[in-house]
Amino acid sequence: MTVLLTILLLITEYRGQVSFNGLPVPGATVTATQGEKKFTAITDPMGTYVFPDLPEGTWVIEIEMLGFVTLKGDTSTSIWELKMLPVEEIKAESAHNEPAAPASAPVAAAHTSATRAPVESARRQSGFQRTEVIESNNGNNGSPAPQLGAPTSASAFANVSQDELNQRAADGLLINGSVNNGAASPFGQLGGFGNNRRGVRPLYTGGIGVIVDNSALDARTFSLTGQDTPKPAYNRFTGSFNFGGPLKIPGLINNNGPNFFAAYQRIQNRNAVTTTGRMPTSLERNGDFSQSLTALGQPVRITDPLTGVPFNANIIPPERISPQAESLLTYFPLPNFNGNARYNYQIPVINATHSDSLQTNLNKAIGQRNQLFGNFAMQSTRTATPNIFNFLDNTRTLGINTAINWTTRPTQRFSATFRYQFSRLSTHTTPFFANRLNVAGAAGITGNNQEPVNWGPPTLSFAGGTSTMSDAQFSFNRNQTNTVSYSSFWNHGRHNLTFGGDIRRQLFNILSQQDPRGTFTFTGAAAGVDTADFLLGIPDASEIAFGNADKYFRQTVFDGFVQDDWRVNGALTLNGGARWEYETPISELYGRLVNLNIAPGFSAVSPVTGNNLIHPDKIGIQPRVAFAWRPIAASSVIVRGSYGVYRNTNVYQSIAVQMAQQSPLSKSLRVQNTPASPLTLRNGFITAQGVTPNTFAIDPNFRIGYAQNWMLSLQRDLPAALQMTASYLGTKGTRLPQEFLPNTFPAGAINSSGYIFLTSNGNSTREAGQIQLRRRLRSGFAATLQYTYAKAIDDAPLMGSGQVVTVTQGGASIAQDWLDLAGERGRSNFDQRHQMTLQAQYTFGSGVRGGALVPGWMGALLKEWTLAESLTVGSGLPLTPVYFLAVPGTGVTGNLRPDATGSSIYAGPAGLFLNPGAYRAPVPGQWGNAGRNSITGPSQFILNATLGRTFPRGDRFNIDLKVDATNVLNHVTFSSWNTIVNNAQFGLPNNVNAMRSIQTTLRVRF
Repeated sequence: MTVLLTILLLITEYRGQVSFNGLPVPGATVTATQGEKKFTAITDPMGTYVFPDLPEGTWVIEIEMLGFVTLKGDTSTSIWELKMLPVEEIKAESAHNEPAAPASAPVAAAHTSATRAPVESARRQSGFQRTEVIESNNGNNGSPAPQLGAPTSASAFANVSQDELNQRAADGLLINGSVNNGAASPFGQLGGFGNNRRGVRPLYTGGIGVIVDNSALDARTFSLTGQDTPKPAYNRFTGSFNFGGPLKIPGLINNNGPNFFAAYQRIQNRNAVTTTGRMPTSLERNGDFSQSLTALGQPVRITDPLTGVPFNANIIPPERISPQAESLLTYFPLPNFNGNARYNYQIPVINATHSDSLQTNLNKAIGQRNQLFGNFAMQSTRTATPNIFNFLDNTRTLGINTAINWTTRPTQRFSATFRYQFSRLSTHTTPFFANRLNVAGAAGITGNNQEPVNWGPPTLSFAGGTSTMSDAQFSFNRNQTNTVSYSSFWNHGRHNLTFGGDIRRQLFNILSQQDPRGTFTFTGAAAGVDTADFLLGIPDASEIAFGNADKYFRQTVFDGFVQDDWRVNGALTLNGGARWEYETPISELYGRLVNLNIAPGFSAVSPVTGNNLIHPDKIGIQPRVAFAWRPIAASSVIVRGSYGVYRNTNVYQSIAVQMAQQSPLSKSLRVQNTPASPLTLRNGFITAQGVTPNTFAIDPNFRIGYAQNWMLSLQRDLPAALQMTASYLGTKGTRLPQEFLPNTFPAGAINSSGYIFLTSNGNSTREAGQIQLRRRLRSGFAATLQYTYAKAIDDAPLMGSGQVVTVTQGGASIAQDWLDLAGERGRSNFDQRHQMTLQAQYTFGSGVRGGALVPGWMGALLKEWTLAESLTVGSGLPLTPVYFLAVPGTGVTGNLRPDATGSSIYAGPAGLFLNPGAYRAPVPGQWGNAGRNSITGPSQFILNATLGRTFPRGDRFNIDLKVDATNVLNHVTFSSWNTIVNNAQFGLPNNVNAMRSIQTTLRVRF
């Protein structure tokens, strides 16, 4: 890194800065002359200029600025201090320039602020830009030509020749006709609604657009099994309309009414995916395992759990097959191809999404100092989602969001904004069997919820690779938020001060239950094969949670902030401030929350109910500072740095949901099959001796986690319109959540076990080095190349992408050994060691080499098309090896790890990406020694592209055409590997990322 920064600093090029009374002067014309050679540049907002490719030799430098004395010197001078002309000379120069000429009028200063925002906004929406070369002698440049004798706008370009202007454009300082600088360049298009309208801007604007995609243009989904699964027909459609302008209602509002904007969007999508799994074969359904093989191709061996003796010929007698298993087997489809032990079933699945969105807003200026703004948005979405068992679940959501703002400016340097916002979101999920068929009841399963809305099968989970049978849970949730906020801006000298605060009142009204039908887990602990355990009706573990279905959570959130942006001088800007946040722990309207009162050493527990079970964390002050410094006035080197503290918010809701689903308010348990507490499919939801009926508890002193972020970067311009930035980034996480199982040991559990305990004692670190090379838009081409090397470690598996994920009830997020939480320290779930991104854009017909002078139909066909691409290449994310077995004495699965054998995990046999020989079952009486997140997942490769163009139709209409392609090369990439070592699919991909898809967008703007 040191070598790289040294190289950046030693690159030679001529730079300088123009100032007046110590303040930078933008827009000054700098001319470098050597004989007949001449180059020009314009100073930027910091008053600096650069000649990146100035040949060696003696150059005469001339600084010109309207109203100032012309300065002359050579390249030995880099700091220029302007002197103002006497008033009489300024008047004379202005009078001399008035009758000028036929040169094209520059864009009026008013366009700089008034039109740049809508132009850039329209460009961002369309995803590409339009480029047009306009002759300078046509006298209009999109606006009326100046008449002889009429006053023209003073400009630094008034006396500059066309050749010199073209040279500046070639240097990348001005882009001919580019929408990007249309308000700042004499070549710029007249500001408008994303196009170069002529004349007076119309009062009303609008647009109509459609986005279409069809299966005929998309590639077939990659088949994990190699089977030729039929490609289903599907389509995607999005239609939109927007309209805006001054609101006029005859007889009520005629003049000076508010401006309005309204937009509507309709989405109708049908998406197809190929799902792969393993189903019990026709022989296995009848108890015949004589033809069944392990993942390594060896015959399986099933044992009678009553005698410990293998079944004769590996066949379970028909009378031993559980009636409950026979009933549930009817919902497993038969295999549709003769596969091996890994896969034997594959089908295309189509899910549908329909959505309607409406958005409106009004804004009205009241006098010179006040402005009102209001908006209303509503969205309704309906989805139909099938699974591999063809259970079709339906979800309906309806959300509204409205706000009103009042901004007042009592002085030119002070403004205040008051805001009220209301939002509401309702979500209604209806499972396939709800109010239709009581699957569990018909199978003779007892102990679970039998209400019609919760009808359906229990979840059946298999360790060996048989597809998990499950269905969605019924829910009807309504969330509501009321927010009152205030913010102010105050300019005082070189200080820009902002401050404000918010108060949010949140209501979460939930009608749902975590697991009303229950879950059975089969690991092969009874008969040696998980499917044989299922046929015998002997699960290894079970869990259930229902009761207290309606929950009314309440929470109030407070925050306040202050920030000062201090421009110390032209080379240094400081930014400092602080933010305070306080989220009250969620309460339930009727006090229906449960936690465990835990004795020292976890020796005993007892449930406690009510609110205020978690102590509030009110100390949420987060300081933040940053700076930007140009150490050398005439150099492009800029040093930036920042430090800030950021709290992790929104953690209480998932905690409250679990606290509300505990005994004695509901039936909740998670147990293992033992001789003292035998479990069966018929009677599997029973309490076990020594296992608490509660499945979750939290430390009353739980604290909100926070992250300290810091950054230091060095930026420098390079020749050929390039800019390089080197950055160092760091993050330190503190008070991160950890989950573990108290009183559990490899040989078994002792009393007061079976519950997950949540604390906030974890921590994390992440450090990254980043190099970015950016080419500014020049000759129609712009690009950004960035490489990041990073390393992140933590002992808090609940962390994901820097934020806490939903608190879980099982899986690898739970520590394996509750007495050695440091043993969980490993690579973070989001630790991507290498990543390279490339974003590029090219507009055809830009510059002479780009075909700007190509005449006739060929030029009309090729010019103004913009091609953009986005490439991301990266190493894989870490994965954890799992030995799928219940933690002794509990019903928790998914957090045990195997022993590592020392063999390379990546030296897998043919057909596998991982080596099964790298792991083995843990030694009896010991925890597995394989590390958390010790496997690197599949690498990342994403290449997307866009081709688009705008077709002007007269002065009022523009037609945008854009084609987007994702995964352009149709490259196969996998999301992750299966890392369950006792699973038939170990070492195979879990799923495949989307293959090539092509989408066409047509938009008409008027």
